Amino acid sequence: MEVAIMGAGISGLTCAITLEKNGITPTIFEKRNMVGDRFVNAEAMFSILNRPNKESLPYIAEKFNINLNPIDKIEKLFIHSKNEIGTISGKIGYSNVRGRHKNSFESQLEKQVKSCINFNSTYEYEQLCKDFEYVVLATGEGEYACHLGNYRSDLTCTMKGAIVKGKFITSNPHVWFNYGILPKGVTWLIPFSETEANLVIGYPDYPDNIKLDINDLWRKLYSLVCKNLDQNLKVIDEFEITRYMMGICDKPKIDNTYFIGNCFGTVSPAFGFGQYTSILTGIYSAYDICGLGTYDELAKPLFENYNHSLQFRRFLENLTDDQIDFQVKSLDNKIINKLIDNVCSNSSIDILQLGTPFMRLWNNYKGTNS
Repeated sequence: MEVAIMGAGISGLTCAITLEKNGITPTIFEKRNMVGDRFVNAEAMFSILNRPNKESLPYIAEKFNINLNPIDKIEKLFIHSKNEIGTISGKIGYSNVRGRHKNSFESQLEKQVKSCINFNSTYEYEQLCKDFEYVVLATGEGEYACHLGNYRSDLTCTMKGAIVKGKFITSNPHVWFNYGILPKGVTWLIPFSETEANLVIGYPDYPDNIKLDINDLWRKLYSLVCKNLDQNLKVIDEFEITRYMMGICDKPKIDNTYFIGNCFGTVSPAFGFGQYTSILTGIYSAYDICGLGTYDELAKPLFENYNHSLQFRRFLENLTDDQIDFQVKSLDNKIINKLIDNVCSNSSIDILQLGTPFMRLWNNYKGTNS
């Protein structure tokens, strides 16, 4: 059985590992010269966004025998609004690093792959279709799915980030919502060592935002973060992404072509992370090729989770700074704080699914339902 995987990111490598475990050796094509050949950035895997399997990494290890080591378990998330600071504690999830880093998920997965990876590949999809029985598209973005008329784009986002030097607790990431500075956007600081963290701003490319100067926004948010953390952070290794498309494919499979990773649409619209879903799409596509499951059926919960996440994003965008202040301040209420912490730590409740009807009503009221 001839299988080509186009892309050696986390979804493509996960697909390859799963195929190998079932007796199939794929051929992997990667246009870059190494796995993880991109900027270094830290990301988070939040249990509350990855239901129903909240313990994502143990679940992947136990069920699929794919082992990934996080940077740390997230034990406390600091949420900053315009005038308030609140925290959520408990078994929130995991932090990890991506890109050109020895401990990145890509680097860890490459060590588990036995198949040859053809780096600096110039192969195009059309040629792979002629030469292979199955083609798995894991290109890291939705361009190929768009070209094949198989992608729904819900929004595009602009992001700017950097590695910053300072003093950090790796189990304590921070998030900022301040629409007065960053309209409908979000700022993340995720540590990946005690002295290094990834600081990123991201905002949707709506008409009112297109005229914004990203460098001016960056300076304002950087100053705010330094002030809130009471540190003079040193910026190194900056990156910028413009008009990054967020959406999802209409079908996970067309004929013998499989769409996985960001080509499937695994980036969560809520906060922009998608590692867990990327891994699952790689596994599920391999299961389909091996006759162990049907990709269409296996992927249904992933479509549902994406749509819940999209409603959550619209809901957040429709809040004002004052309303976000109120929500963040309520985290200090002992009863509410305990309830949220228990949901994050111990409950199998899918809070996004339960909250979607309310969020859809709110979004309809505001006139921005998707």
